[in-house]
Amino acid sequence: MRQKRFLTARWDNLIMMNYEVDPKVLQKHLPPFTELDLWEGKALVSVVGFLFADTKVWGIKWPFHVNFEEVNLRFYVRHFDGKEWKRGAVFISEIVPKRIIPVIANTIYNEHYIAMPMRHSIKVESDRLTKYVYGWKFKGEWAEIAVTVDCDYTEMLPNGPEQFIFEHYWGYNKLNDLQTLEYAVEHPSWQVAKVVDYKLTMDVSATYGEDFVPYLSKQPFSVFFAKGSEVVVRVAGKITGPAVRGV
Repeated sequence: MRQKRFLTARWDNLIMMNYEVDPKVLQKHLPPFTELDLWEGKALVSVVGFLFADTKVWGIKWPFHVNFEEVNLRFYVRHFDGKEWKRGAVFISEIVPKRIIPVIANTIYNEHYIAMPMRHSIKVESDRLTKYVYGWKFKGEWAEIAVTVDCDYTEMLPNGPEQFIFEHYWGYNKLNDLQTLEYAVEHPSWQVAKVVDYKLTMDVSATYGEDFVPYLSKQPFSVFFAKGSEVVVRVAGKITGPAVRGV
């Protein structure tokens, strides 16, 4: 039986800058009863920028909390529930411009939201190229994640690198050393566009900690862009013990 809807929204214009990291860096963030989900043996983290639109929590549009930006840092895990492997994401940091969002999400889902001033821009540069920028102001300085994309959208290749990054349909958060929160994220497969230019400008140490400086200071392993769609986030449940492991 599916859980009730907690949040509905549109997630639009998603940037994913993906970086290979030492798996040891992620161990302290790993929720109980999950393990790292690797792409061709590589542990990846993603710096993600996108827009929330038409957002409803418990079916209600809260004033001034309907349309806004988000930038997050996430990595990829999987959990065996006794019947199947579920592929999901764990969020290390989530930046939004609205202060009530961290209060709700951090309390209910044990997320890692923080509120900062944010901005975004969409600039059509030619008949085919569009530039998308998400910015956040941290300690008086603006940081940005930006891409220029060829807006000829295509379907993702089955079992390809874009599908690995975009299609993790569960969220996992460490509640304590013995419990993990699990919630479903529902959306159709997204169309993607080719990224022709990209830039990440930020103080990695101040924002995400020294552990990520050696990795996020390098060129990304890959950069992807998706059109997005309507999404549903379900009410979270608890995982309190390991299931019988599958192969």
